[in-house]
Amino acid sequence: MAGLDDIAEELYAVPPEEFVAARTAARDRVRAAGDKELAKAVAALPKPTTAAWVCNLLARRRPGEVDQLLELGELLRRAQADLSAEQLRALGRQRNQVVAALAREARAVAHREGHDVSSAVADQVESTLRAAIADPDAGVALRAGRLTTALSYSGLGPVDLSGAVATPVRSGSATPDPRTERTPARATAAAATGKGAVGEAGAAERRREEARRQEEERRREAEERRRRELAQARRDAEEAAGVARDADAAVEAAERHLVEAAGRREEHQERAARLAEELRRAERQAGEAAGAVTEAERRRDAAVRRAHTAAAIRDRAAARAAELAEAGD
Repeated sequence: MAGLDDIAEELYAVPPEEFVAARTAARDRVRAAGDKELAKAVAALPKPTTAAWVCNLLARRRPGEVDQLLELGELLRRAQADLSAEQLRALGRQRNQVVAALAREARAVAHREGHDVSSAVADQVESTLRAAIADPDAGVALRAGRLTTALSYSGLGPVDLSGAVATPVRSGSATPDPRTERTPARATAAAATGKGAVGEAGAAERRREEARRQEEERRREAEERRRRELAQARRDAEEAAGVARDADAAVEAAERHLVEAAGRREEHQERAARLAEELRRAERQAGEAAGAVTEAERRRDAAVRRAHTAAAIRDRAAARAAELAEAGD
């Protein structure tokens, strides 16, 4: 037959609003199996506060992260005598960051279970996490997942666990509870009368819990994938928007360059037209000047010939005059 620890393990996994009904059903099963003492112990199990339920849920859904929290607490305790003040402050900052992150994760886990956590409850959850770091027994109680109320640490001495845990726990293992012990004869009788009902109910509840855990894990992974895909899509959209902005800027710059180039082309075309007209005019003027040079050369040559002729006539006339003068003498 399941002992008190096993029954508590099942009860403190159900949502708070279902706890009383689940406790009553567990008590009735144990009573029907003939174990009145255990039935009385089950009926005495207190309903957890909302903060305690959130912490129990965190221990079940995120055991690895809870273990990391407790390992950090152990590291802090060992470091007290070995590390410098600056290193201790660094570890203290790390502790605060881990506690805050795990408290947010606890709120998120509870939200996925359909329970929104108020700020007051969140503060109690964070207080419990800090107590679990400070005191190893409080850490074991948190990891066991059977808290009935939130924990707190005053800064001195151990954490007060009285009335805060459904069944006693201690570092290393749960403390044996005399109500869970059975003599061989009594165990045989209990097995003969009621083992089937409690065992089957417990197995069914564990199967349901495992199915809920797997479904929650699938939902969490799907949500995580969706968040990653959304973040990637947003990054892609931002990158595409940046590329589009750069492309638009490039188009605007190209348009400006095109307008400037077209303006320079028109300016040069106009200048080329002016220069072409000036060239034609210069060529025409050069042609006319060449013609004038040719005409001047022709006239010069004619003048030279006339000058030569006149000089020859002059020379002949002078010779004739000289000849006549000589003959008169």
